[in-house]
Amino acid sequence: MLTLAEVEALARRAHAAQTDKAGRPYTEHLEAVAEGVRARGGDDEQIAAAWLHDAVEDDALSRDWLDTAALTDRTKAVVLALTKRAGEPQEAYAERILATPGALLVKESDLAHNADPARLAALDPPTRERLTQKYATMRALLGLRAQP
Repeated sequence: MLTLAEVEALARRAHAAQTDKAGRPYTEHLEAVAEGVRARGGDDEQIAAAWLHDAVEDDALSRDWLDTAALTDRTKAVVLALTKRAGEPQEAYAERILATPGALLVKESDLAHNADPARLAALDPPTRERLTQKYATMRALLGLRAQP
């Protein structure tokens, strides 16, 4: 099995050229989500999934890679649960997360970082408003309390 340090290094390499909507290195988001999972009491499988949560969706790593990676079945299941599918309704996405053991904690950490006011402040107002609503809707669908 890959160690957490190996998973982190792999995720950093896979997303090295990617930036977020504000132009920041995308790996900062991955690190924040992983640290958020750790702070929320997540285990190593969930922390590994946090590092990889956008890898397949962003084509940073392939589904074939994930299928054969030296990761636990649970870590793979969480990554796949968090991988949005083209045209998928938010309700179906939320149902899949709720049905996958360990995925909700990772998604909660992802949403918390995505909705961080400092991070949102770097975006133009229409994008900020759209994303704020999107994240609030997903929190509600997942049964998570509203962001403070």
